[in-house]
Amino acid sequence: MPWYENRRGESLWYEERGCGFPVVMVHGWCMSSAVWQYQFAGLAASFRVIAPDLRGHGRSNLVAGSLSFSSFANDLADLIEQLNLAKVVLAGWSMGAHIALQACAELSGRLDGMALISATPRFTASADFRYGLAEKEASGMRRKVQRNIGRALVDFYTRIFAEGEMECCPLSSEITKLLESIPPPDTGAVLEALDTLVRADMRHLLPDVHVPTVILNGSHDRICLPQASTYLKEHISGAEQSVFPGCGHAPFLTQSHTFNAELSRFIRSIHA
Repeated sequence: MPWYENRRGESLWYEERGCGFPVVMVHGWCMSSAVWQYQFAGLAASFRVIAPDLRGHGRSNLVAGSLSFSSFANDLADLIEQLNLAKVVLAGWSMGAHIALQACAELSGRLDGMALISATPRFTASADFRYGLAEKEASGMRRKVQRNIGRALVDFYTRIFAEGEMECCPLSSEITKLLESIPPPDTGAVLEALDTLVRADMRHLLPDVHVPTVILNGSHDRICLPQASTYLKEHISGAEQSVFPGCGHAPFLTQSHTFNAELSRFIRSIHA
């Protein structure tokens, strides 16, 4: 059964496909492991693909307790330890990239590389970081969730993609059905995770990333701005970056074949 027990004695869900070097994929806000459908299909022939449902999300939605990044990161470290994984490549998307950065130090010795997908070290802008969303946008997201979580998520799903991106994607209807099939967390969990994301500032962690890292982002991301991905590349020693032209926040969906090829190339370069 794909459940594991964390250090608090709580049971959380994960999905697993394939064999080989382990790739642990961490989803974003209001999503679940199901969002990695095209990575399970495209990478499992070469790698062992593992994707947890974060606490409060997916099948782990009954886990109580704080939805802080330290809690998320502890859960992730517990999964990797329980499965006794080594030479792990940790891939985090959006909020999942924050969690990957938070967990990096705790996973020392088990981690061989990291992929930060549509990521930012700070979700909201500040006087010394101009590449985040305006405070009023984050506040607007919170108000929308409070009023009607269903409508708020429909709006969020729309913003995931660049203008015209879905019209040009042959998998657009399939991707829409996939996103609609992911049950959202309850409103309280959605708001708590959003507040955690809005408060977070991961810039102080970047100098301590000492594993090979690749930054993967769309050129037209409206949620985690492309400039934020470039900032990560410039502030993580030795990091490389791959930009997906015309893509928004989820290149692993609309350009899954190219994305999988690029992630595979990175993993093989580490283990060569």
